Amino acid sequence: MIKLVTVFFTTLMVSSLIFACAEIKEAGQSIGHTAKNVTTDIGHGSRDTVQAIGRGTKRVVKSVTEEPAKDSN
Repeated sequence: MIKLVTVFFTTLMVSSLIFACAEIKEAGQSIGHTAKNVTTDIGHGSRDTVQAIGRGTKRVVKSVTEEPAKDSN
């Protein structure tokens, strides 16, 4: 009888641990994917901002270098 109870509870514990591991794995994947998506969005936003600043700087430099040429004519 004791052996049967021991086998039952051992099987129950192992089953519980397997299901718990699956839940932990799923939670970890969810956190990982969310972190990846957030860092990707931050990176794309930073890239777009730098590109916009670069375009603005080119326009300013171009307008500054063109103004003296217009004045001298």
